[in-house]
Amino acid sequence: MQRNHTTLTILYTSDVHGHAMPISYGTNQPASIGLARYATAVKSTRSSREQVLVLDNGDLIQGTPLMTHYVKSHTDKENPMIGIMNQIGIEASVIGNHEFNFGKGILNNAIDQSRFPWLSANTLDKTSQEPYYGPPYIIKTLNNGVKAAIVGVTTHYIPNWESPAHIEGVQFADAFSTLKKQVEEIRSKERPDVLIAMYHGGFERDLESGEPTEELTGENQGYQMAMEIDGIDVLLTGHQHRKLTNFLRDVLVVQPGNNAQNYGEIQIELEQQDGKWTITDKQASLQPLKDVEAAPEILDYMEEMETSTQGWLDQPAGYIDGDMTIADPLKARLAKHPFIEFIQNVQMEASGADISVTSLLNNNSTGFSSVVTMRDIVANYMYPNTLVVLELTGADILAALEKSAEYFMLDENGEITVNPDYVEPKPQHYNYDMWEGITYTINVAKPVGSRIEDVRYQGEPLEENRTYKVVLNNYRASGGGNYIMFQHKPVVKEIQKDAVALIYGYFEKYGTVKAKATRNFTVIAES
Repeated sequence: MQRNHTTLTILYTSDVHGHAMPISYGTNQPASIGLARYATAVKSTRSSREQVLVLDNGDLIQGTPLMTHYVKSHTDKENPMIGIMNQIGIEASVIGNHEFNFGKGILNNAIDQSRFPWLSANTLDKTSQEPYYGPPYIIKTLNNGVKAAIVGVTTHYIPNWESPAHIEGVQFADAFSTLKKQVEEIRSKERPDVLIAMYHGGFERDLESGEPTEELTGENQGYQMAMEIDGIDVLLTGHQHRKLTNFLRDVLVVQPGNNAQNYGEIQIELEQQDGKWTITDKQASLQPLKDVEAAPEILDYMEEMETSTQGWLDQPAGYIDGDMTIADPLKARLAKHPFIEFIQNVQMEASGADISVTSLLNNNSTGFSSVVTMRDIVANYMYPNTLVVLELTGADILAALEKSAEYFMLDENGEITVNPDYVEPKPQHYNYDMWEGITYTINVAKPVGSRIEDVRYQGEPLEENRTYKVVLNNYRASGGGNYIMFQHKPVVKEIQKDAVALIYGYFEKYGTVKAKATRNFTVIAES
């Protein structure tokens, strides 16, 4: 009996977040990231392997100053992330939640420019109930007649984060139930030899123990998908920026991190007997791009846009009188820091509200030195957030403060440190909020849920039944970070300019800003 053997190689990226170039824009230093390096890796793999599928798992077009500058100044040109993926020649991508951040026009143009389909079986047209952006799946017939099905779904939690105008007309069906139905139909109708599920979402449970690792909101359903849907051979995930390969039952699960620092490489061994291909082995690895040279053709393609971006980043935007730099991010969260007060002032002036909420977005933020360039602004505020003014009750504010207070814990020496839930599996420092316009104390020695003490507004105790106007970014205003107390609250005003534009406008108005910190909150540990 004659038996044929073949190997299918899958390369995939996820959460590239606008990283085309091998550079860190905040420091302008070379970095081992980006699609320019990845293009070289793909070319090399294709030259040495018989059958290669190249895929992307979403969150492609947003996340760097390059893409912010493109959206602000160069939308008459091809979206650079799409142009690069076209040159790489990927087979398909999946809609990610950050694809919506720049609005429907930018996303629609990106899809129109793509020479590959965007898969998302559960993002539906509200009227027709058909997939909104592209087919739910594709079939690729490879060498030796191997038939591979690729199906895509997207985290359906997007309405909890995104501006309503950006997702108007789109319905987000449950990702798990949609994928289950699609897999059953594909197996029955198409009878593929390999079924690859792409999910822009992550894992809600520990892969070893099965214990929940987050509140089971539906944002991440990867564990349930692998454990409860029969017929998936490989589950490609993302969204959480984790680096992992593992098996759940017989499903090979992968997640390759973010910013194109690594890519996933999956090897599927197949054997043909009596005309039917059967998978005999499957393995995955994460491949770093550290020692991979950037592809010259991608660097040439990007030269004009990159030059324009660098010029924009180096423009002085304003000046600081005093010290607004951040040396220790934990200290900047334990007591009022001048940089945080600056962001609060920008938000309150733009909105007219006298209570403001913001956060130090990550531990790489360095604040502002004496001369502030656009590079400094986008390095410290890397998300295209807009602002929303909500009408909140005092009870809502207290609940939100208690939620923020979960960020801290005491170590074995009784010192205040960061709750590891905000560090692993994905850093979420942006989910600790600091407030302006009220005074309050967080007592970390008290149990979670009862840590907030002595909250005052204009010197008087906060009243639980009174309403207050509060400005915060659109992610938080929609309940992002499990701040459910903000969901479905009356919207007083929306400010459509994004944070970078608001900060730049603040400097345009005032020129030089004095660094100061009015201490309105304290974090203590007193039994």
